[in-house]
Amino acid sequence: MAIDKWEIVIGCEIHTQLLTKTKAFCACENRYGGMPDTRVCPVCLGLPGAMPRISKGYVELGAVAGQALNCHIARFTKFDRKHYFYPDLAKGYQITQYDIPLCTNGYVDLPFRSFPKDEQPGGAKCREKNFIGENCIVESSGSKYRRVRVERIHLEEDVGKSLHLQGAHSYIDYNRCGTPLIEIVTKPDMTSPEEAALFMQTVQEILRYVKVTNGNLEEGNMRCDANINLNVWEDGKLYHTPISEIKNLNSFKAIREACTYEAQRQLKEFQEDRQEFNPGFKVTMGWDEEKGQTVVQRTKNSFVDYRFVVEPDIKPFSVSEELISTALEKVGELPEAKRQRYKKDYGMTDFDVETLTSTKDLAMWFEEAASKAKNPKKVANLILAELLAVVNENKQTINDVAITPAHIAQLADALEDGKITSKQGKEVFAEMLSTNKMPLDIIKEKGMEVVSDSGEIDKIVQDVIAANPKAVEDFKGGKTNVVGWLMGQVMKMSKGKANPKQATEILNKYLSQL
Repeated sequence: MAIDKWEIVIGCEIHTQLLTKTKAFCACENRYGGMPDTRVCPVCLGLPGAMPRISKGYVELGAVAGQALNCHIARFTKFDRKHYFYPDLAKGYQITQYDIPLCTNGYVDLPFRSFPKDEQPGGAKCREKNFIGENCIVESSGSKYRRVRVERIHLEEDVGKSLHLQGAHSYIDYNRCGTPLIEIVTKPDMTSPEEAALFMQTVQEILRYVKVTNGNLEEGNMRCDANINLNVWEDGKLYHTPISEIKNLNSFKAIREACTYEAQRQLKEFQEDRQEFNPGFKVTMGWDEEKGQTVVQRTKNSFVDYRFVVEPDIKPFSVSEELISTALEKVGELPEAKRQRYKKDYGMTDFDVETLTSTKDLAMWFEEAASKAKNPKKVANLILAELLAVVNENKQTINDVAITPAHIAQLADALEDGKITSKQGKEVFAEMLSTNKMPLDIIKEKGMEVVSDSGEIDKIVQDVIAANPKAVEDFKGGKTNVVGWLMGQVMKMSKGKANPKQATEILNKYLSQL
């Protein structure tokens, strides 16, 4: 028996905490960190007699996430109890949603330009249809995307955090109990570890844009469970390997490496024991980053194990049309739509638009500056080449800089109008950052304004030619490189104020007459 070929099948479950002021069902502060077990109450600890109450902001942010990921928002929904017995679950059950989630039937489109070459359209590993035979390549604004279906987004509460310290003991910090979560569940539409990592990255970007979550993987407020198995063709017959769920992947690197390792492990296991897919059976794995391998944690047979019941302390509730429309308004223009618009309106490269839209705050900062300037492309160049270099060096965000979009717009106009040279522009930029003065004020104070009077520049050029007969003779002898040197002399004599374009034209005119 010989394996003809095999392919990876991946579905993701992304858990992300929401940016509400309070926890999901109580008035405790929703904030990361702090002294363990200091932000808890009888409700989030599930003490007898404590009654949960839904945070309105919790449902609203869940609906915003659903709208951003192209989901249908339910008009009626409810909460359920999911039972399992881990020490980090104070109640012995988790309040979640089971059969009537808040959001269903969405999708996320991943840009093919971010895929490896062999997974792009026309590449050897590009799949044009998903695993149920539907076309999964879509086109918009001249760009192609791989569509990943979102089965559901449901609301649930987070559990406590396990602290494994040196020694024989582990501890639980219950501050995180009751923190509002959404769980985003995809269909098994992804075909490579790289695609799974890109999906997580795209979802993180979208949800940050709409201010649903901080999305900080290193803090654990966004994490991914990857469900993975293989399609294996052996002697013309198709087999499916059992599904493994790799829990709590908290970096894009971990997603790629864990899925890559697990695929190879499943292939080897299939060759050895011939075990096939069993509906409802799943192995829960952990990822040991240090060893670079997945580790079996437990087996999970089916939803019956969780003993789902309707949450008796929270009534099923209706979701108003007003809440749904408000959620849609809060979504606004998403990052990929901005990129396509910037490319169309400003003629920017993929790299430029992806950098300028990397955060919503930066994109809005750029747009404000561009709206005040004559040439938005020059504004973009100043931000990309000058401003972001300073921001990154100082480990800041765009909101930390002292200057405003108006500063950059005015500097861009000064360069566009030829009032200062590009070299002077760098000097003005540095002065602007340190003093917060407007560019035109700096130019005036320092006497930097470029000389654009053709008569004055003409005289300077003639003086330079007259003062450098050897360079003139070299030019006549065919040494054209002396033109640059002569231009340097013109700029030196004008103290850097001569309009470079005008000076070059006048110098070339005189040299051509020799």
